[in-house]
Amino acid sequence: MNKPGIVTAVPKRRYKYGEFSMVILGDIESNDDKKYHYIMAVIRGADPEPGIYITAEHDRPALQGRSEYNMSIVMQDGAEVIGSSGDWHDLDAFANEALGIVGQLLNLSDEEPYRLM
Repeated sequence: MNKPGIVTAVPKRRYKYGEFSMVILGDIESNDDKKYHYIMAVIRGADPEPGIYITAEHDRPALQGRSEYNMSIVMQDGAEVIGSSGDWHDLDAFANEALGIVGQLLNLSDEEPYRLM
C-alpha cells in the first residue's frame, strides 16, 4: 500500500464516524520525502491498519510569509493531491475538511462524526 512513512507522531484527536475510527496525528517525523503537518488515518472496524490517509503536507512558502499545505488522499491504489490552502495549519480547519472528505468517500451521509479525544 501507498502510505505515509511515519516514524513518530503524536495523536492530536480521535473520532468515530459510523463503523470507522479516525486519528489525527501531528508533530510528525517521517522517513519519506514529505513534510507532514497533519495526517488523518482512517480505520475500518477492528482492522489494525488504516485503509485511507488524509494528509496536510507543507508545500511552498506563500505570499506574506504564510505556508501553503497540500491536502492529499492516500489509498491502496495510490495518492492524489486534492487541494492546497494555508488554512490547514489549523487543526480544526484540517479536521473539518478531512472529515467532510471521508464522509463523501465512504458515503457516510446518514452518520455524524463525533470526537472522542
